[in-house]
Amino acid sequence: MRTLHHAPTLLRPHSTTLLQSTQPVQKMDKMMNANMPQLRSSSSMSPPLTSLTNKVAKRWKEYQGMNNWNGMLDPLDENLRAEILRYGQFVEAAYKSFEFDPSSPNYATCKFPKSILFERCGLRNTGYRVTKHLRATSGIKLPSWVDKAPGWVATQSSYIGYVAVCHNKEEIKRLGRRDIVVAFRGTTTCLEWLENLRATLTNVVPSAVTGITAAEPCSVEENGAMVESGFLSLYTSKVSDNPSLMSLQDMVRKEIARILKTYEGENLSLTITGHSLGAALATLAAYDIKKSFLRPPHVTVISFGGPRVGNRSFRRRLEKQGTKVLRIVNSDDVITKIPGFVFDEVEKKEGDVEDNGGEHVASFQGWMRNRVKEVQWLLYSEIGEELRLCSRDSPYLRGINIAKCHDLNIYLHLVDGFVSSTCPFRSTAKRFLRH
Repeated sequence: MRTLHHAPTLLRPHSTTLLQSTQPVQKMDKMMNANMPQLRSSSSMSPPLTSLTNKVAKRWKEYQGMNNWNGMLDPLDENLRAEILRYGQFVEAAYKSFEFDPSSPNYATCKFPKSILFERCGLRNTGYRVTKHLRATSGIKLPSWVDKAPGWVATQSSYIGYVAVCHNKEEIKRLGRRDIVVAFRGTTTCLEWLENLRATLTNVVPSAVTGITAAEPCSVEENGAMVESGFLSLYTSKVSDNPSLMSLQDMVRKEIARILKTYEGENLSLTITGHSLGAALATLAAYDIKKSFLRPPHVTVISFGGPRVGNRSFRRRLEKQGTKVLRIVNSDDVITKIPGFVFDEVEKKEGDVEDNGGEHVASFQGWMRNRVKEVQWLLYSEIGEELRLCSRDSPYLRGINIAKCHDLNIYLHLVDGFVSSTCPFRSTAKRFLRH
């Protein structure tokens, strides 16, 4: 698994994430601005369609992870850097279009219609058109006393992101295919916070959707594949008092099915991207799409600051189905180190003992296996390829508060600046301090 360091163009959306609380926008802005270097907005630096190199079209499958980004991460390929930043801006738009003000009657909804979402978020000339707003619903059952609390406390269903399709002919030509994007924001509401805390693993139990032909038969427990309980709840739950409203899973499946039918026969790709909680949902959605469709497009996940999602069996299922995952990780971000423990590390330690031999090897291995069985509900596995960055490599982020290391803007800054493991930050990085 490869690791790297980076620095990109920074936006300042209200990126309430796993480390941020739900408060009025004014207080939230004050919290985010404290001790935070002011970096140029990424949306204000969106390049015109013709400014990016045309090499992407010829090698688009490589940039989408066909070869697991072999030789592209260290040093970081310039075209790949541009693509990562581009998808990061789509995630920023999911944040900026979210209504954060809990005093607003439209709290937790999307502020903008699909037709002008990108424009209102400062993203122009993307070549994409938003086709669907997405909502996630918490499956947590709240006590009756919550009825006396402010309405925002018990917001069960909220705007989580959107689906967009590339429609511009020049951009399709540059990319070498028609790209579909699904973008997810991070944690913002109280119930999303509570779902994040449900860190135990649970079996992946697929649910059927009318009109979709599965790529493979559904097993009850997916051959041991398990994922974090809270993330799965947000992906599969429906509104308790209105079962006719679809779950996030059903919304994603139905919209992707519609798009695939509309553009049947074309060269298509599906890129699912997200930050924090959104990165976890992106991974679940990618797994679900590859499993649910008989002929799915090439599916890639671009994950920013994502927590761990599932166990080793889940990772193997992703690999077997050909889902490509690129995890962008900040070494100083604690969210990427939770929840649970990494099963791969336990396996490695057991292998080391076996290699070293000794009369107690067999008994130690047996003891280790028993301990693993006892805590398997907390044993996670790192998924996909890793691009490891570090806040301390940026000269603009010295002394930054550790809580800010999880911010999406910081991730984009690091992607924009990263060169290689031997040259972690370039002097020509486009993100710079405001004067």
